[in-house]
Amino acid sequence: MAFNTKTVIKVTGLTMRQVDYWDRTHFIKPSLKEASGYGTARLYSFKDLVQLKSAKTLIDQGLSLQKIRKAITYLKKNFPDIERPLAEMRLLTDGNTIFVLTADKKVMLDTLSRGQLVFSLAVGEIIEELKGVVGKISEDREYKVSVKGKPYKVILHPDLEDGGFWVECPALPGCSSQGDTVEEALEMIKDAITGHLEVEAETSKRKKAAA
Repeated sequence: MAFNTKTVIKVTGLTMRQVDYWDRTHFIKPSLKEASGYGTARLYSFKDLVQLKSAKTLIDQGLSLQKIRKAITYLKKNFPDIERPLAEMRLLTDGNTIFVLTADKKVMLDTLSRGQLVFSLAVGEIIEELKGVVGKISEDREYKVSVKGKPYKVILHPDLEDGGFWVECPALPGCSSQGDTVEEALEMIKDAITGHLEVEAETSKRKKAAA
């Protein structure tokens, strides 16, 4: 799955400024598609989401961005097989330093050489939390709209890559539209249904005339 910046912000709780700054400073960059100029979209993978959420959790526990960068540098140097430490390792923090659990459960490394364990950051739990949030915001939703006094069932599909929604009317094959918000998408599908019905009526009228 691909996630644009708006979806990343909604899922992780980060601000647009943080996501943009972390990308520009090469802290956590989008792995699927980088912004190539003004107005172009970044696309993040699910592992990117885990990294972003892990970093935010560490910051919320009192760690500075500088300390997190230093810890990641240490981990990448000492664990070359781990490409994304924030998404693949079990990290622990007391708000002053970052520890990492090794293969030997009795051994815990202090990446910043200070502090003691108080808070546990379980990447596995973050992954499960993010899966739940992503699943919820990506669910299709059913609505009913009224066109010329007749109700029509429509299906709203979130567009996680480009943002906004696209919507279709199952009773009228090929009748679909889109919008940046739920309200806009529902208004647009009503216009599409009206147009679809007018075309059907005109087509039927021509067939009768030809007969």
